[in-house]
Amino acid sequence: MKKTTTALAMIAFLFALGTGITLAEEHADEALKHAQLASQHGKMGHADVLTKHAQAALEHAKASQQAHLANANHMGEAVTHLNAAIEHGKMGHADVATQHMQQALTHIKAGNK
Repeated sequence: MKKTTTALAMIAFLFALGTGITLAEEHADEALKHAQLASQHGKMGHADVLTKHAQAALEHAKASQQAHLANANHMGEAVTHLNAAIEHGKMGHADVATQHMQQALTHIKAGNK
């Protein structure tokens, strides 16, 4: 009985670990998509649209960071730059926000490998 319980616990743990990795990858993909859209709109001077996509990217980057610790460092840096992009986007500084989006993209891509 004890071996069965231990085996079931191990299977549940491995399942949860696998689910966490998949969830992290899905969130990282969404963060990348929104960060790319934010960057494109920033280059067009659309600070308001950049801000909306940066906020979506931020939420997904944070979720990815929590779901999988292996990419936490890169997603942590992405979160820092996404926050800065949002702050500058709200102030109408599309150029500075776009620079932060480029940095966020670099870290999201690295964390998504």
